Amino acid sequence: MHNELFKIGPVTIYGYGLMIALGIFFAYRLVAYRASNRQFPLSHVASLSGWCLAGGFAGAKLLFWLTQMHNIVNDPSLLLNFAEGFVVYGGIIGGIGAGFLYCKIHKIKFLKHLDLFVPSIALAQGFGRIGCLLAGCCYGEETSSWFGITFHDSAIAPNGVALVPTQMIESVFSFSLCFLLLYVAKRTTKAGLVAALYLILYGLGRFVIEFYRGDLIRGEVGLFTTSQLIALLVVALTSLAVVLSRYQKRLVA
Repeated sequence: MHNELFKIGPVTIYGYGLMIALGIFFAYRLVAYRASNRQFPLSHVASLSGWCLAGGFAGAKLLFWLTQMHNIVNDPSLLLNFAEGFVVYGGIIGGIGAGFLYCKIHKIKFLKHLDLFVPSIALAQGFGRIGCLLAGCCYGEETSSWFGITFHDSAIAPNGVALVPTQMIESVFSFSLCFLLLYVAKRTTKAGLVAALYLILYGLGRFVIEFYRGDLIRGEVGLFTTSQLIALLVVALTSLAVVLSRYQKRLVA
């Protein structure tokens, strides 16, 4: 895999950046299309997209810094590197947090807008993981299986050994999750259900995929990686919220 795809004069087009850009583009087109069909104000959708992107970037970078605190203490200049070093779960949390703040400020329904956005989040993640494959990051552990992939000129992944293609596994998983969420969204009017389904299913899928990751830069907490621990917490808290919501509705009924 080659991250440097081609050059236009002095400008180099990198695979990772291109996939991120495509993910953002198609994610926004999807959310805008669905918003127009569901009569959501496009002005709020555009503003929310900007807020969520900013919050997602900040959250992804902040969580990476937290997992690398021991290295940052030894080399504070790492704080100035904004070109690489992001944690997806930090981006999800940061983006949702920014969206929640925007909805509170403008007094619009947060859960309905979150339901609108989560299929696009899954879609963007699918493109993002293709970018990871091109860049060589987020690689899998060594394997002797037939489906292993081998890097030959990567600055990040080990070269010359077969690795579990965790990037493509998560990419296919994310695209499939996007389609599933769109399917469910067409068949329910319950606010928060689509978002809850995304958080639970992505958390479970990410928890399993992490077992096959070979990069250790993400950090570990006991037996689990940082992302696995966050995934477990997100799945547990989301499941609890769903149960409590159903219980409260029964009490009111």
